[in-house]
Amino acid sequence: MTDLLRPPFGNFTAAHRALDVADQLARPVAEALRGWREQEAAQAVLYVDSEPDKADTAVFCQAYDVAADVSANCVVVAAKRAGTTTFAACLVLADSQVDVNAVVRKRLEARKASFAPMDTAVTESGMEYGGITPVGLPCGWPLLIDAAVAAAPHVLVGSGRRRGKLILPGAALALLPGAEVVTGLAKS
Repeated sequence: MTDLLRPPFGNFTAAHRALDVADQLARPVAEALRGWREQEAAQAVLYVDSEPDKADTAVFCQAYDVAADVSANCVVVAAKRAGTTTFAACLVLADSQVDVNAVVRKRLEARKASFAPMDTAVTESGMEYGGITPVGLPCGWPLLIDAAVAAAPHVLVGSGRRRGKLILPGAALALLPGAEVVTGLAKS
């Protein structure tokens, strides 16, 4: 049995330490939390249950009374250079967009960068569409985090599945493997 916790925002019936309910998370997310070198940060990650049909950001925020400025979207980007495609994840607050053409392309030293197609993002990340999260990304993927996300006291992100979300300090996200905080990653 796990202790119920109070989430810092939103209208959720309960929150649990994500490590205590790892069976509710996508496999790569659960493994990443268990193996995270920053165990204090891993212990701070909360899991809140939610309905899968409400996973999309706008619907989720309205249904669970979560402001867009505490909800972050994780998108997978495909960067191409010299015939090679590499993947990266970008994390920005839900009320903004990733600047793929300028900031991401330059940061990844790519000739071309674009959002990865949905089926590619799902296959490469091992997570469900609508639940892709920065926790548990494949080894070697860069994780570009907008400075506003890293500065937030708490941020809501996916759990790797459409059901449920994670809440954690923005500063903890900056401690994830491959993470780089980037000023100006988001555009309004």
